[in-house]
Amino acid sequence: MRALHAVGHALAVAGSMTWQILWALILGFVLASVVQAVVRRSTIERHLGDDRPRTLALAAGLGAASSSCSYAAVALARTLFRSGASFSAAMAFEIASTNLVVELGIVLAVLVGWQFTLAEFVGGPLMIVFVALAFRVVLRRRILDAARAQAARGLAGTMEGHAAMDMSVDAPGGAWRRLRSRQGRTAVSHIFVMEWAAVARDIAAGLLVAGALAAWVPTTFWRHFFFAGHPLLSKVWGPVVGPVVSLLSFVCSVGNVPLAAVLWNGGISFGGVVSFVFADLIIIPILAIYRKYYGTPMMLAVLGSFYLAMVAAGYAVEVVFGALHLVPTTRHARVLDAGVHFDATTVMNIVGLLVTGALLVRFVRTGGVPMLRMMSGSPGEHAHPCP
Repeated sequence: MRALHAVGHALAVAGSMTWQILWALILGFVLASVVQAVVRRSTIERHLGDDRPRTLALAAGLGAASSSCSYAAVALARTLFRSGASFSAAMAFEIASTNLVVELGIVLAVLVGWQFTLAEFVGGPLMIVFVALAFRVVLRRRILDAARAQAARGLAGTMEGHAAMDMSVDAPGGAWRRLRSRQGRTAVSHIFVMEWAAVARDIAAGLLVAGALAAWVPTTFWRHFFFAGHPLLSKVWGPVVGPVVSLLSFVCSVGNVPLAAVLWNGGISFGGVVSFVFADLIIIPILAIYRKYYGTPMMLAVLGSFYLAMVAAGYAVEVVFGALHLVPTTRHARVLDAGVHFDATTVMNIVGLLVTGALLVRFVRTGGVPMLRMMSGSPGEHAHPCP
């Protein structure tokens, strides 16, 4: 009975967090789907051939308009690299497409606070800069040549089909005209459902893990682990250990935000939260994909460069936000809630579910189900726009 009560408590916490962020997830995916419907894949591939600052900035901007699924982002970055993009530009695109997307920012604001959303969008570009600088030091020509040869083999990873699907609208006219067209509305519905399908597993895993940790791990453990009683040591330790916790959690994409909320309540530093959220691109399953895509030397180069960049970005955010007095002084992330009430959150969730239902109906009626089955297949089978 005690074990059942513990499981029930964990599920209740996970359910509470799900209800708090449901409308935010729906809103984020709707906005991301609209952007992806009008940003053509050819535009992305055409401008990323070098690692100049302007190119990296463009790659980051295009990545922010792309998928939030970590696995799809990694697969798409390999596609860009094979198409002639520089490795630095491909990685800048990958980082931005998981850490600078609107849905992540909205969920961070709802669960933890707007300061973390701002920190994410400040720290993300810093991480891209740090990664580019690290690559200039560690990426020798032989590593790059070996990585390009390995990438050319086209070994399948995860979410390859999703990454290969270009569902942007190819009709003539401006963005608004294309979006209002029949094809535009269909594209939004297809992208919306595909994005949910791509990240649903990670979101569910993140909520379950966060619920279990919040329910079962006492706050005193986290406070000791993160040196919460030693302000300076905590700020030094947080960005160092944050990516390690993420690497071992196996949770990525938007799914690691609920766990970030638990860690923040437990005492991790502000910069530690930022570095933890960034680390969805070095969890163990994704490291295995890097090895398959690019070979072991490049996988190790990516792991080392990404980790150092995450730590550096966490420190930078901690210092800058601390100097500007933007670091929250309380730790009340929305992990535990008394239950479901008829309030603003409930109203927004109802509206979000109605929008989801309308998009799902259009998705089914316009042939989306067969495409959904191909999401994890071979990229060469379905690199085509939606009807």
